[in-house]
Amino acid sequence: MRKPATGGLVYSTDGGRMCPSCRRALAGCVCAATRVPSPGQGDGGVRVSRESKGRGGKTVTLVRGLMLDAGDLAALAKRLKAACGAGGTVKDGVVEVQGDHCDRLLEHLRKEGFAAKRTGG
Repeated sequence: MRKPATGGLVYSTDGGRMCPSCRRALAGCVCAATRVPSPGQGDGGVRVSRESKGRGGKTVTLVRGLMLDAGDLAALAKRLKAACGAGGTVKDGVVEVQGDHCDRLLEHLRKEGFAAKRTGG
């Protein structure tokens, strides 16, 4: 039986998810540097919003549209959380800070040089 041209190994217990192009683990992917970022990753406009849906009534402040790589995004998230004195995380390129801190985050992002604006109510 022949292997399909686009098929093959998708996951390995040694390296996790595999790149379909170069057939290496995503952490060691050689074609990742040549990839174009997806349009959903950011459009250059940084938006700060507050959300509580699907979180058990807990409010979080979301920062979307940051066009940064994973390391820089994690460092910025750490500075933002420290500025608010709150916890948080980075999920799928979106910084989540626990609590309602829209004004503080907008001020801090503008000091960092981002053209941030508030969205939502």
